[in-house]
Amino acid sequence: MPDLLLGWDEHLDAAWQELGQPGAHGTPGRVSRIDRGWSTILRHATDVEPLRVRNIGADVAVGDWVVVDEAIERVAHVIGRRSAFVRRASHEGDRAEADVLAANIDVVFLVHALTAPPNQRRLERELVLAFDSGAQPEIVLTKPDIADDIETTVVELRAVAAGVPVHIASGITGVGLEPIRAAAVGGRTLAFFGASGVGKSTLVNSLIGSHEMATSEVREHDQRGRHTTVATQLLPLADGGWLIDTPGFRAVSLWLSGRGIERAFIDVFDLMDDCRFRDCKHDQEPGCAVQAAISVGELDPLRFASLRRLVAEEAALEEEQARRQRIADRRKGGREPLDDDPDVE
Repeated sequence: MPDLLLGWDEHLDAAWQELGQPGAHGTPGRVSRIDRGWSTILRHATDVEPLRVRNIGADVAVGDWVVVDEAIERVAHVIGRRSAFVRRASHEGDRAEADVLAANIDVVFLVHALTAPPNQRRLERELVLAFDSGAQPEIVLTKPDIADDIETTVVELRAVAAGVPVHIASGITGVGLEPIRAAAVGGRTLAFFGASGVGKSTLVNSLIGSHEMATSEVREHDQRGRHTTVATQLLPLADGGWLIDTPGFRAVSLWLSGRGIERAFIDVFDLMDDCRFRDCKHDQEPGCAVQAAISVGELDPLRFASLRRLVAEEAALEEEQARRQRIADRRKGGREPLDDDPDVE
């Protein structure tokens, strides 16, 4: 039986049963780290010497539950995920590929620093991914102990937070950490995402009760360090539960959305429902509730422009995926695409 303290639950158990004679495949373990094609696997919450196996042919992410073929030291099966934080991979150029940053998570914490100018557009993108992950999104604003204008940043980020809880917490003083720790009660898994330098490693060190996640030297004049997490890791929390820390990432590119865009922009979609015409383009049509809200200052035009960009980005991504599927279907049917085929890259 998999270790319940590692985060095993009924959903995962059902997915394991679907493999058929699950016991014959070995006991599942949880991926705690991935390095150059190798996975580190925990079988028990107290594992001192975890397994290290190859990922060949397996789409594996930190947080995944897997079955290992120990005879050849490789991942044999990835058990169906109940949640996953996914973005478009930034290393594939024009080709659309999914990049799963963390799997089987319960709460997604989007980390922003109070010492930096509030980045509403980034937070909107992060919220779309978080809502689509299947986990509960929450926001953490760090470095309140050295921030100059906390109120302005909080107000501006709350304005685009779509009702998501916002926490103010310091990894240095410990202020505001209790609500975050409480989110892990019951063996749940928390995941932390943010740009480099937002204080995520310091926050994680405080939560896990150690200095396992390295932080670089802090500058004396402003007490600011740089985020130095180099690999995504699953770490135990001091009071139970698990935490997935990820390296800071610059690009927040959308993957195929479920209702993430709608949920992240629920205020705008509510306005759209009040437009006079059902097919309103929200431009110059009479009775447009969106343009009316913009004209009286109830809706930031930059937020509406952001929504339009994200919708267009998602549409382009969907078309790219459909085009690649058409090519794959033709090749599967034994028909090579012609050179003048518009679907050929």
